[in-house]
Amino acid sequence: MNIKNWLGKDELKEIILMVISAISLITGFIKPDLLFFDLSWIAVILCGLPIIREAIESLIHGKDIKADLLVSIAIISSIIIGEVFAAGVIALIMTIGGFLEEYTVSKTQNGIKHLIDITPTTATIINSNVDEKEIAAQNIRINDIIKVLPGEIIPGDGVIIKGESSINQAALTGESLPVDKTVGDEVYSGTINLYGSIIIKSTKNGENSSVNKLIKLIESSKPENAKIVKAADRWATWIVVVAFICSIGTWIITHEILRAVTILVVFCPCALVLATPTAIMAAIGNLSKKGILVKDGETLEELAKVNSIILDKTGTLTYGEPEVNQIIPYDKKYTKNEIMHILASLENKSEHPLAKAIVKYYKIRKNPPLKEINDFEIISGKGVKGKIGNNEIVAGNKKLLNENYKEFEKTKVQPHLDAGATAIYLCMNNQLIGAVLLSDILRNNAVDVILNLKSMNVTPVLMSGDNQNTTQTIASKVGIDNYKYNCLPEDKSNYIKELQLKNNKVAMIGDGLNDAPSLKQANVGISMGSIGSDISIEASNITLIHDNIQDLPHLFKVSKKTLRTINAGIGFALTLNLIATVLAMLGLLNPIEGAFVHNIGSVIVIVYASLLLNYR
Repeated sequence: MNIKNWLGKDELKEIILMVISAISLITGFIKPDLLFFDLSWIAVILCGLPIIREAIESLIHGKDIKADLLVSIAIISSIIIGEVFAAGVIALIMTIGGFLEEYTVSKTQNGIKHLIDITPTTATIINSNVDEKEIAAQNIRINDIIKVLPGEIIPGDGVIIKGESSINQAALTGESLPVDKTVGDEVYSGTINLYGSIIIKSTKNGENSSVNKLIKLIESSKPENAKIVKAADRWATWIVVVAFICSIGTWIITHEILRAVTILVVFCPCALVLATPTAIMAAIGNLSKKGILVKDGETLEELAKVNSIILDKTGTLTYGEPEVNQIIPYDKKYTKNEIMHILASLENKSEHPLAKAIVKYYKIRKNPPLKEINDFEIISGKGVKGKIGNNEIVAGNKKLLNENYKEFEKTKVQPHLDAGATAIYLCMNNQLIGAVLLSDILRNNAVDVILNLKSMNVTPVLMSGDNQNTTQTIASKVGIDNYKYNCLPEDKSNYIKELQLKNNKVAMIGDGLNDAPSLKQANVGISMGSIGSDISIEASNITLIHDNIQDLPHLFKVSKKTLRTINAGIGFALTLNLIATVLAMLGLLNPIEGAFVHNIGSVIVIVYASLLLNYR
């Protein structure tokens, strides 16, 4: 990958300037007489001047006294007393911290382009004369009759009036399995018609469709009260005022300019300003080693205050893939292995996700080769059929079974269905011989994660696009008391808003595109990296690259430790500044000694904050 494409032109330029500055500081320190001027000036010019310029612009145009102003004072004061090396070091460290913060700022708006893949552009309309006409999807109007072929993206929200099919709704609801739809069922734009042709009657105008609503949510959804002003900036105004008052007052009373300059040096809270970015950089480094990417430092501060976390089910608490977990014989003549052999042979010709899960389950167990299937046929929205020799084999869902077996022993499968499993029934020569149950599997560490979160006073809430039985079962297994089911993207986002209006700090963890609005609405959005969609990752503040929710407790603990470290660093810096200032006013510190105390304080704060790098 081209480094310019990875970083961007501005970021690459800033990195080069920081490298040059670092080299000049090191060289100037080792060989101060190498050139006719102090090489530390290079760092001051390349890194210090931009900070000073930004502080002045912010003060003049925004009437805003920021940490940049404090750093600028520290740089200028160091130069005044001849500590050019100290000025260069301050400028470089602050530039590195600022670079990391700016580079990792949320780029959610750029992620909108990823929606193009699921955004329908055209629709086939059937008029009263049964003629077909192609129009732009955004021009769909209520009550339009739309034809959708197998494999096409459904262009608008509506109700099926003819046909049956299986619909992949993962992009919108996050459901792990395709949903079988028939006449009278609702379908949504942006979802995929997998098999049968269907005719739908539009219930919404094109611009108000589900997928367009999703785009608008991502663009407009903003967390209330999520912005945190850093501790150093909160103290900035008072520190600057007090510093100048003390400096000028000392000069008026003592008529000693050195005392006044010393006060500026020791009072300029470089250590205080460094406490936040250094701690955040160390924390981000700690998390990166575990495959947790944090986009900005503010996120860690916000996460430390979170008291509720919204968890998606599919792909977050579960693995997001259907898996065979039960084989139930209905005919004593057939064993479980024989039932799987027949079913896998038939499903091997299907592209349905459930079929692939069945075949995968059979093959990884090194069973005998699959049987040859003849006259294979897909029964749209219901299942498949074919022949093994002279035997007619049919496999499918309950709809298919009910056509031929209105009465059958349900007690064998019903408890599993109530727990959220999906049943595939197998018939041979019009005789029900068995059923295979599939379900999304709970992650091994999910229970421990929930227990850990509760121990940190973080309340978990499960919100899923799946039905009540499935959601309730998963919630009870992991120990979550509060759960909501059949959730669309706006439902999750609206619930997060409700919690925030009650002064809750909310985190949201999810993996799919449907979670993007909620990830952005939450105070902190956490996405599952390896399986999450690009847009959900860009809409979130934190990404779990290894797709492992076991890292959540560590993430929360690091965030809390980071906030404590920042506060301790700020407290130490303020105390040191106060003591040094009093000594300077009494004439017990000269500018050189003041600079030394100032730098020692900064080193102590940096070293203490850096301990976060190895925090466990």
